[in-house]
Amino acid sequence: MLDTAYRTAYNDDHEAFRDTVRKVLAEHMVPFLDQHEEVGLVPREAWKALGEAGMLCPTISEENGGLGLDFGFNCVLAEELAYIGTSAGFTLQNDITVNYFERLGSDEQKLKYLPGMISGDVITAIAMTEPGAGSDLQGVRTTAVPDGNNLVINGSKTYITNGQNADVVIVVAKTDPAQGAKGTSLILVDAGTPGFEKGRNLDKIGQHSADTSELFFSDVRVPKTNILGSEGRGFIHLMEELPQERLSIAVSAQGGAQRAFDEAVKFTKDRKAFGRTVFEFQNTKFTLADLKAKLQVGWAHLDWAIARHLRGELTTDEASAAKLWHTEMQWECVDTALQLHGGAGYMNEYPIARLWRDARVQRIYGGTSEIMKEVVSRSI
Repeated sequence: MLDTAYRTAYNDDHEAFRDTVRKVLAEHMVPFLDQHEEVGLVPREAWKALGEAGMLCPTISEENGGLGLDFGFNCVLAEELAYIGTSAGFTLQNDITVNYFERLGSDEQKLKYLPGMISGDVITAIAMTEPGAGSDLQGVRTTAVPDGNNLVINGSKTYITNGQNADVVIVVAKTDPAQGAKGTSLILVDAGTPGFEKGRNLDKIGQHSADTSELFFSDVRVPKTNILGSEGRGFIHLMEELPQERLSIAVSAQGGAQRAFDEAVKFTKDRKAFGRTVFEFQNTKFTLADLKAKLQVGWAHLDWAIARHLRGELTTDEASAAKLWHTEMQWECVDTALQLHGGAGYMNEYPIARLWRDARVQRIYGGTSEIMKEVVSRSI
């Protein structure tokens, strides 16, 4: 269990919410983690259970049918999800896609999607990455050509989280390819729209319970009213959400790192070698002490970043630095913790194996560590 006694980003309401989160996850997620890994996604029953408990999209305003809570409640859930060791796509909906719908959506779009996003009846995804365009979103080739009052979408996307489960996808496409980034728009495409096909659930190294898909668009016709936000301002809309997206990944990274450390402590204190526990060897104690110091720094920094974001002050370069540091630290923690498990760490029956597998992509998605360094360097 995460120790939150000395956290500074949260208040009593956040901690009361954490108690609810832990109870719901203990009932509806923890017993089924292996099952989710085997089938390659988290079933809708779990989404609806979290929705019923008020854990989906808690930041949606009361005006739009939500609880009107601050982003700190999202962070509480993200920490607890990471700590139990699930890669479920709840945080994508809570921390990323919901902001596009509430901030940019028309009244009709909000009414159509937000209630279901809160209840878990509507699962969302955002389709940015393409086979030839990853961190460089200006290289997007999917087009949405105007045809009267409609748009005709052609192209493909890959590595799309929630891709199999998604009821609606925010598609990043060029409505005016000649304008480059300035010709990019965000377009809503519902599952079942003719010409929109979901490809296979991709076979990944880790994060097996997160359905990650290829999506294909062949002459997909949608009304222009499906544009989310302003036509031609899609790239700007994406950039506006980057601080929260990258902070969300940093939060999950810190939670996952702490779980890996706790697993290593538990294992080394229990496992014996040469007549004493593995923990009693100086190398083990010094290695764990080094990780504990970094985790202490990490939690303090994370609280600082969350507090700044709640005040609307967290900058893109600060959020990028947070993602860079926390995900790199997470990898150090999981890899070191696995090493301290010895051969057992390579066995899937031990939690550290899943934590290790799932952590690897954290340094890639949401912008690679190398891109994060580039973004941070621009602020120097």
